[in-house]
Amino acid sequence: MLTGFNHLTLAVSQLPRSVEFYHQVLGFKREARWARGAYLSLGELWLCLSVDQVRPEDLRRNYTHYAFSIGQADFAAFARRLRERQVPLWKQDKSEGQSLYFLDPDGHPLEAHVGDLRSRLAACRASPYEGMEFFD
Repeated sequence: MLTGFNHLTLAVSQLPRSVEFYHQVLGFKREARWARGAYLSLGELWLCLSVDQVRPEDLRRNYTHYAFSIGQADFAAFARRLRERQVPLWKQDKSEGQSLYFLDPDGHPLEAHVGDLRSRLAACRASPYEGMEFFD
């Protein structure tokens, strides 16, 4: 049986650039690095960066993305830091809880989100999506 999320591996084209982005810009902790990869962590999240071919056409622009939690008190400063570093955005926020949708140096779609599943479900109960049902 599965017990939870284990790790996230992202293919990256330039390891130093990606390590700098995830460590310096997003605040991940560096754990280990080798010639073709690196391990970083953010709370309980284990992130593996692995050097591989990355082509923009492989990262199709749909709603598949990786979201990280951020506190409401830190959101404005985080958004400002991304703007100052000219990190590109890929989507506008339209759901419960503040979100900032941005791209890493290789174009992986990421999100910083205020809130959690409980707050999202509470908002959905107040204003359900079309055809939505809840399982209590």
